[in-house]
Amino acid sequence: MTRAVVLLSGGLDSATTLAVARRAGHACHALSVHYGQRHAAELEAAQAVARQLGAVEHRVVGIDMGQFGGSALTDPAIAVPEQPSSGVPVTYVPARNTVMLALALAWAEVLEAAAIYIGVNAVDYSGYPDCRPEFIAAFQNLADLATRRALEGQRVRIEAPLIHLTKAQIIRLGTELGVDYALTVSCYQADAQGRACGRCDACRFRRQGFLEAGIPDPTRYV
Repeated sequence: MTRAVVLLSGGLDSATTLAVARRAGHACHALSVHYGQRHAAELEAAQAVARQLGAVEHRVVGIDMGQFGGSALTDPAIAVPEQPSSGVPVTYVPARNTVMLALALAWAEVLEAAAIYIGVNAVDYSGYPDCRPEFIAAFQNLADLATRRALEGQRVRIEAPLIHLTKAQIIRLGTELGVDYALTVSCYQADAQGRACGRCDACRFRRQGFLEAGIPDPTRYV
């Protein structure tokens, strides 16, 4: 069985990605990042999801991106928007996926893993630049150049299985694969119990996804 590192935030998309990696036959090593986000509820959710979906290991790595600020998710002085906006929203965390993939790549080399899975999505998402196919392709090129395994002919594949799916398609796929979405937390400003605000972008996309999928929404709201 080949190993894979799966970036696991505790949200809907990353939980589905873990299920997809498991279906592909990988021994899944889940990696969550405590990057200075507003709440720890999603990390607790990640632990529950990793257990439910049979990850062989789950690690939480701390790196305080909040010290730089610049995002509503890491700077308490910047309010989380509750209305749709144009352009890249203030919930974008500068270089977050680049940093997370770099951490995953380091662990993948140590594990001699065949792949890294990340749950980015370029359809029903908030407009983040590091959720685009071009970004994933660029990071693949970086991984091919920067790692010993790639130089030895054993490249680490960067897998983004959800990147072209709608939120409804993601939910249907995860439901087929046995994901318990009641365990997940997607809200940008969930409370300490993991209850969602129901107003932020993440909540709107999630709620609409369940509606379009025709599947009851198990999200707990404040």
